[in-house]
Amino acid sequence: MNLIHKSLSIVAVLNLIYDTVCGVDCLFHIFPALHTFITTYTGISGKTIAGIPEFFAVTTLDGQQIDYYDSETESLVPRQEWMKEYASKELWKEDTEIREQVQQTYKNNIAVLMQRFNQTGGVHVYQRMYGCGWADETGESYGFDQYGYDGEDYVTLDVKKGRYTAATPQAMESTAKWNNDSSQLEFLQQHYEYESPEVSLLQSSSSPVVQCHATGFYPSAMTITWLRNGQEHDEDVDLGETLINEDGTFQRTSTLNIDPDDWKKHRYVCVVEHKGKTIQKVLTEDEIKNNKSKLIIVWYSLVILIHISVRGQKKKKKNFYFSFIAISIL
Repeated sequence: MNLIHKSLSIVAVLNLIYDTVCGVDCLFHIFPALHTFITTYTGISGKTIAGIPEFFAVTTLDGQQIDYYDSETESLVPRQEWMKEYASKELWKEDTEIREQVQQTYKNNIAVLMQRFNQTGGVHVYQRMYGCGWADETGESYGFDQYGYDGEDYVTLDVKKGRYTAATPQAMESTAKWNNDSSQLEFLQQHYEYESPEVSLLQSSSSPVVQCHATGFYPSAMTITWLRNGQEHDEDVDLGETLINEDGTFQRTSTLNIDPDDWKKHRYVCVVEHKGKTIQKVLTEDEIKNNKSKLIIVWYSLVILIHISVRGQKKKKKNFYFSFIAISIL
């Protein structure tokens, strides 16, 4: 899949910006059951026209922009109302710093690419698109990581094999370097292959309902069921949609709407199954009390569709993106 137009006229550069914003939306409409979480970085060198930054980054969720950054303002801007609340958090500052570092990396990378392609001038564009997608109906999910230069594919990551593939002879030096970095490849492969869910039983002090919350898993296919005295129980149960986390993993919640006296008299168990692994949580007062500190985080994530795990997903996410920056150096 070509990331950018082959023509690099001024009009083409304008079209490039449009495609960066709208290209994922086209994919979303072709596959209506497909959800996507995609980040695109674009670096431009050479004289263009006023208003076109030399670097810009766009993140989309299901084809809709959720944030935007460019080299003119050097500021990460939320594009959705729910993202404005997130923008005040410390993690937003980290995301801004990441894009600032990517901006400098892309400036250096374009200079390297111009040498490899024996170019001395003109307008040149280097672009990267990475992220994940999943389908509601099948539960199938995938990750991808692609690079393009001057309208042609440059490097693609084979997620299953954990190897980078060169699309042009000039890219072989890059893939040789990245493929020899075993620690980075292992990190990326673990992220794209699978992560087991963290399961918690949650209850607010003002509500009798109990939530079985699973988060941090990948891929998205999983099941949550309730057992009552060893038998499957689906009455008074509301199963929420699968949502994507800030770090590309997923979360899902199943709510049990019963009176506290009932679950104190009977044995209720939440069963989560993911990639052949089964996790069970027995509903007890002690189990809920131990997880009350997580409830605020869960409700916040449901509002903005972004979850920061209690057990360090914030650190994991930061390391994940900084690893992406490191492996992007040509």
